[in-house]
Amino acid sequence: MHSAPTAAPTRGAPNRAAPTLPRWSALPALLLAAGTLPALAQTPTSLARASRPEPSNLGQFVADRGAAIALGKALFWDMRVGSDGKTACASCHFHAGADTRSKNQLSRGPNGQSFAFGGPNYQLRPSDFPFHQFADANNRDSAIVRSLAAVSSSQGVFRERFSGIVPGQAEDTRQVVYDPVFHVGAVNTRQVEPRNTPSVINAVFNLRNFWDGRAQTIFNGVNPWGKRDTGARVYRNDRYWSLLGWRDNVRAVQVTINDASLASQASGPPLSDLEMSAAGRRLPDLGRKMYALRPLAGQQVASDDSVLASRRAANGDGLSSSDYAQLVKQAFRSEWWNGSQRVTIANTSYSQTEANFSLFFGLALQMYQATLVSDRTPFDRFAEGSSTALTPQQLTGWGVFLGKGKCVNCHGGAAFTNASIHRRLITDRLNRMVMGDGNVAVYDEGFYNIGVTPTAEDRGVGGNDPFGNPLSFAGLAKKSVLLFNLYEQALLDNLVTPFTRISVQGSFKTPGLRNVELTAPYFHNGGTATLMQVVEFYNRGGNFARANIADLDADIQPLGLTQSEKEALVAFMKALTDDRVRKHAAPFDHPQLAVPNGHPGDTSTVTNDGWGRATDDWLVIPAVGRGGYSAERIPTPFLGLAQ
Repeated sequence: MHSAPTAAPTRGAPNRAAPTLPRWSALPALLLAAGTLPALAQTPTSLARASRPEPSNLGQFVADRGAAIALGKALFWDMRVGSDGKTACASCHFHAGADTRSKNQLSRGPNGQSFAFGGPNYQLRPSDFPFHQFADANNRDSAIVRSLAAVSSSQGVFRERFSGIVPGQAEDTRQVVYDPVFHVGAVNTRQVEPRNTPSVINAVFNLRNFWDGRAQTIFNGVNPWGKRDTGARVYRNDRYWSLLGWRDNVRAVQVTINDASLASQASGPPLSDLEMSAAGRRLPDLGRKMYALRPLAGQQVASDDSVLASRRAANGDGLSSSDYAQLVKQAFRSEWWNGSQRVTIANTSYSQTEANFSLFFGLALQMYQATLVSDRTPFDRFAEGSSTALTPQQLTGWGVFLGKGKCVNCHGGAAFTNASIHRRLITDRLNRMVMGDGNVAVYDEGFYNIGVTPTAEDRGVGGNDPFGNPLSFAGLAKKSVLLFNLYEQALLDNLVTPFTRISVQGSFKTPGLRNVELTAPYFHNGGTATLMQVVEFYNRGGNFARANIADLDADIQPLGLTQSEKEALVAFMKALTDDRVRKHAAPFDHPQLAVPNGHPGDTSTVTNDGWGRATDDWLVIPAVGRGGYSAERIPTPFLGLAQ
């Protein structure tokens, strides 16, 4: 949600808005004619009618779509993917695709400054939010009550060093390393990520993933970096016939898998020594471990799981497949796993199947997550023609969203984000606009500096990749148009030269707003706990608008929303909730999961497990089938706060 330099007239009271507002399909045209809706703004439409991106060459890798989706779901929820045998991808994405835990969720953030308050194993409280607080929440010129340089995020693994894999063992062999940051006394606590956890639901529509966009649209089969990593290779077996019969010829090849940012993203966390891995592990090592394990063993699977029911073990404990290697062979074409020759990676010998685990893991998770689309909301029914799908207050909020609030400027399209892959049809990857300082600059479409935190605290897409290139499309094009063309496999739609002004510092991917009611805390720093706090942020014109002026989105200005308009806007955002997501109903059903939920004790006292790590408290998420949880079993929201 963003403001604009020219404010629309204030609308009438919410109770009178419904009869006087034009039909939703006509409203955008009227606002555009009035000069209040930008010409390039995409009016949100039903997500049920939006195409789901998929790699054009997926058939070169996947043999059985159903098996690949099942493999992806099993791997996403399997706790043994973590080096500790207790951390799944889903550990940070278990409710509405996000994370509602509130103990030991505080991080120092990417700037490496002090915790500002709390510290490791701190129990967050509603009164801690927002992190940046004004005496008058709607006036950025009022006195600052507090400004906390902290991040509310997700706890991952303890600080450890990888030693090896024992086939058949859920835990990697590893050594504890004293953590100078995340500890209570001399005992390590679980580390916490430097940015808030975004939802994986509807993430298939993102052109790039992660807050800073580093998960590239092109998947190289190995890691998040796409064509930027010129050394990335996977291994194909090109069998040939000789006088001695069929012979294997396993060789390293480059792959270019388009529209696969989710696969690029999936290849990152399993090797992060904050999120899931002991330091030094490689994905072939993870493959070696997982191939010897029965899928989801030790975790219950519902008898009516929408994907896994037919593969479920008779007693409900995991899947019936003997091991993950069997699932991989069902899902993927044989040339990617049937070679008898071994390959060497970083002086370590692996089988072809192990060496290609990154390829299988990335594509399988993408295919599973592509099913997680929430397109049955009150808004979708409204957009499809049901005039009664939204309440009068929500209709007023819809008008504010399109008009005075200027939310649609950045949260456009069916996915409610300009970072959507569908946005390419309008502006492709770059755009130009007047920035907060009044000067024109080129920026990455869908990535904005909105003044949540000081620019220098976290540069977002303004940072660099491991190869010394700018993360941003605009920065890469400014460095070299040829590099942009090569890495993105695309041509520029905006002229960029070494002299072009770009504005990318402190900019972050615009999150989609669907199910936002369920995904607190908000922003890249997790610094607000309620939707009203978010609306107040935009209404006052941001937290650090003047400090970030050179890169600030010009729409970040005081809005002048009335209390009833703010409440209507919150009500409208609640109309973006798919009740299947709330209930964990298909396709959002899942196996059982236990997630670490801080440590017994507090910020001054924890219990040593005997190895220098704090013992864990656990939150158990029961297995649920296609019908979802009953009302009394739905997980509580963040800090128990009803939006």
